[in-house]
Amino acid sequence: MAPQATFIRWFSELGAENVPTVGGKNASLGEMYRALTPHGVRVPNGFAITAEAYYRTLEQADALPRLRDVLAGLDVNDVDDLARRARRAREIIYAAALPDALTAEICAAYARLREEFGADMTVAVRSSATAEDLPDASFAGQHESFLNISGEVRLLDAVRLCFASLFKDRAIAYRVDNGFDHLKILQSVCVMQMVRSDRAASGVMFTLDTDSGFRDVVFITGAYGLGENVVQGTVDPDEFYVFKPTLKQGHRAVLRRKLGGKEARLVYSKGAGRETTCNLPTPPEDRARYCIDDADVLALADAAVVIEDHYSRLAGQPTPMDIEWAKDGLDGHIYIVQARPETVASRKPLTCVDEYHIDAPAAPLVRGRAVGSTIAAGKARVVTDVIALGQFQPGEVLVADTTMPDWGTVMKIAAAVVTNRGGRTCHAAIVAREIGIPAVVGCDNATASIRTGDEVTVSCAQGAEGRVYAGAVPFEKTRVDLSTLARPQTRLMVNLGNPDSAFQTALLPNDGVGLARMEFIVAEHIKVHPMALVHPEKIDDAGVRAEIARLTRSFERSADYFVRELSEGVGMIAAAFYPKPVIVRMSDFKTNEYASLLGGGWFEPKEENPMIGFRGASRYTHPAYSEGFALECAAMKRVREDMGMTNVKLMIPFCRRIKEAEDVLEAMAAHGLRRGVDGLDIYVMCEIPNNVIQIDAFARLFDGFSIGSNDLTQLVLGVDRDSRIVAFDFDERDDGVKAMIRQTIEGARRNGRHVGICGQAPSDYPEVAAYLVELGIDAMSVTPDTLIKITRDVLAVEQRLGRSPRAIATT
Repeated sequence: MAPQATFIRWFSELGAENVPTVGGKNASLGEMYRALTPHGVRVPNGFAITAEAYYRTLEQADALPRLRDVLAGLDVNDVDDLARRARRAREIIYAAALPDALTAEICAAYARLREEFGADMTVAVRSSATAEDLPDASFAGQHESFLNISGEVRLLDAVRLCFASLFKDRAIAYRVDNGFDHLKILQSVCVMQMVRSDRAASGVMFTLDTDSGFRDVVFITGAYGLGENVVQGTVDPDEFYVFKPTLKQGHRAVLRRKLGGKEARLVYSKGAGRETTCNLPTPPEDRARYCIDDADVLALADAAVVIEDHYSRLAGQPTPMDIEWAKDGLDGHIYIVQARPETVASRKPLTCVDEYHIDAPAAPLVRGRAVGSTIAAGKARVVTDVIALGQFQPGEVLVADTTMPDWGTVMKIAAAVVTNRGGRTCHAAIVAREIGIPAVVGCDNATASIRTGDEVTVSCAQGAEGRVYAGAVPFEKTRVDLSTLARPQTRLMVNLGNPDSAFQTALLPNDGVGLARMEFIVAEHIKVHPMALVHPEKIDDAGVRAEIARLTRSFERSADYFVRELSEGVGMIAAAFYPKPVIVRMSDFKTNEYASLLGGGWFEPKEENPMIGFRGASRYTHPAYSEGFALECAAMKRVREDMGMTNVKLMIPFCRRIKEAEDVLEAMAAHGLRRGVDGLDIYVMCEIPNNVIQIDAFARLFDGFSIGSNDLTQLVLGVDRDSRIVAFDFDERDDGVKAMIRQTIEGARRNGRHVGICGQAPSDYPEVAAYLVELGIDAMSVTPDTLIKITRDVLAVEQRLGRSPRAIATT
């Protein structure tokens, strides 16, 4: 019988408890391989070279005293001195010969892997420090990995290089910052079957939203080729969200996706007698499609949920995970190649909310993807060469093409980071979140548009789009302690149209969404008139037809583009607030607004006063738009049925007459949205005097009313709310408007129907909010930026009326 290996442990023998002997990465791979492969999580097989092997190697070479001398008196803030000492430490370790017994065991284990997978298999050789990937520390990306290794000589060399990488500049600085003793942290090495993602795709996923900390989604990023491009931010990756609660219920749908640029594909290449990697340009046709399909996305989400549930049980508490994945281009399978507890977004205090507000006077210099939700200002320093890092001053804004792991020391003293390239899981984004500074990544033109010495303001407080403004733009920051804020009896909901801000907004104390406007999604994300998608042949402009063809190129029918984009935008909002109600208003563009959409000019009439023209319910069954309305209904059906968002309620705007209401409800039922089926509630906007006058008749058709104070005011007072000339006469506080509101609330109560308000009035005027509370309205829906203030105002009114609050706010 062969003697028991001293320095080798196979994944099947390892578990989470083995971090002291094989490091965090190996322990996690072993835990998943042993416990989760029976549950469908694919983990490549492999073995760990123990930390004891590293220690014996250094001990045999008498390297420990020399390392201690090299590190004595180290100042990590002196970047040049840090680089010199780190280089010398690596030289000492790399020069240490591996013990004969260790060499023999590595070669024997490697031979066993080749027997299992074939003589032409290659392996990945990865570092696994004994303090890496812990719940309270993440050494991600700080040590070396070597991919596609073949042959004993190259394998042994890669092991020595991994040992030496424990003293990379960034790793030394991180240990100092976090109080780790350099010589008490040991290096284990992982040797595992190579996943050939160079022939497919790879990426990173999290079991929460990395910006807001929202826990109910799996957030997946990916690009073609090896995963380093995604991690380092070399490319703008594809992004996908999957909603965990409905996934667990059996709903197989991607919540939302965003196509990334995927400018390059990292593959293997031969050079200087050894295989290295290189980036090749991604062909335009590949950039135009997603790197993985929906089946792959859902398979990844399934694995992520299994992994998170398992690690949460081990920890005895919810444990969001940071997971690396790779798709093998040879066998077509998706593999999990690393998993560790997420250590940044999951630690955000949910009882405190920082709110940033900026009133920018001009267009931004550059735009990109926002990381975080904060704002910072400072002088820019454009870094185009690593040598320039030595000139970086504390409080400056780092502007670069991309950032590298070695830049951690500089990023720590930066006010903000702006990059040309990268997505929201790239190195710059991860480090920025960890140290709490705003970052705008993937700007394309940051280094060309911003100059060293320019004063700039970096804003990530305006949704998913990050913006960099010229000059020091004033902004406000307020901190709200939700643990001290009670919830009033009156339901307080939010008005929301932008899916990108949904997760962040949902952290505020709320009772759901009282008005989800699909117009924002149509205008900002779809951009095309729905009828132009149904009948592109009616457009006689070749340029417009070409742009529509470009946007819809991946769809069999161009109309399917509208359905998917609208459903995913609404689905994002519904998921953020699930299971609270989300009231989605069907489209309420005016004809001039519809005409501004791509292709819209061929389908919209010109009206003298669009405000009271062909809008709202009057469009839905009209031959000029009924096919467009069918697409809206198909999207809402997909949200409720395929995505499982049964918290979505629908609302009909600007419904003038009872007959019109009946026709619309009949059309919706024909499109699969029948009131009462599967719990579907359909509300109507109460914004026309006839809605109030005939409220009893409308109440027989609808489940609730939402007062649109803007339109109601203009029609009660006869004031075009778009007219500047008579703007002084537009006042929601007028006694006539208040009387109509009172009659609406009384009529709804008389008929046992829900009644709320989603107009601007309570957000703008505290006295209107107080009046509504006094009348006993069920709910008020206000803008997110006024929610906290109105909560306090309503609590004060209810206290005066003798009503007790419901409870302390929770998120």
